[in-house]
Amino acid sequence: MNRISINTENDEYQIIESLKLNRAKRAKAHEVFIEGIESIKQAIKANREITRIITARNAALSDWAKDVIAAQEKARNIEMPENLYQKLCDRQEASEMLVTAKIKLLKLNELLLPDKPFILLFDRPGDTGNLGSVIRSANAFNVDALFVLGHAADVYDPKTIRASLGSVFHTKIILVESFAELEAFIQNEKIRCGIKIYGTDTKGDMPLTEERLQRPVIVALGNEAKGISVALKNICDGIMGIPITGEVNSLNVASAASIFMWEVYKNS
Repeated sequence: MNRISINTENDEYQIIESLKLNRAKRAKAHEVFIEGIESIKQAIKANREITRIITARNAALSDWAKDVIAAQEKARNIEMPENLYQKLCDRQEASEMLVTAKIKLLKLNELLLPDKPFILLFDRPGDTGNLGSVIRSANAFNVDALFVLGHAADVYDPKTIRASLGSVFHTKIILVESFAELEAFIQNEKIRCGIKIYGTDTKGDMPLTEERLQRPVIVALGNEAKGISVALKNICDGIMGIPITGEVNSLNVASAASIFMWEVYKNS
């Protein structure tokens, strides 16, 4: 076990902090900061390479935490004073450990899909909590891949990871680099498997109650404030909506996404 004890905000501490706070640093290092026991468990279950295990010095660790430290022989075991440890934590009741882990960013041309795929497309998500919740539901409802399009919240922001309860580590996520790349992919999939793409909107002219949403399909979710882009609408085979009653005129995007995903899931 590579055990390191630090007492100040030295270079090692600053690297850890940058993985928590800096999107560009995470992307360059292909490494993420994980807080929350369930998220840590899921990263380990998904066989992600754990690079650091961080604990407060003299903390009373559970048997589970001790087992994790013993099993992750290649990880650096970093101990630090309580005040430095707490500075890294967002939660009021801090987890007994924090970890950093390697991630692999999947390219669109590397994606392998079944004969009848179910793809969820999130257009410019702006909120890490919504993005994490959508990822969590995508894992629950057997979505084959999640595409994130355009300038968006970071899939590997610690808040996204926590909101997903670590399901981000079990989900095929593609950061689509350009709209042209997306168009080319959809055209190829239409030829390969006859896939349909449906946008979602509160004013969609295809009520979900009157449609059978099933594989092969792409369901496109819009930005929380602006909805799906005009360009994306123009390549959709239709725009679906969820009929609702009540005083509010729309659902939270994560709630709406779960309803659409359930429809595909139950019809599969």
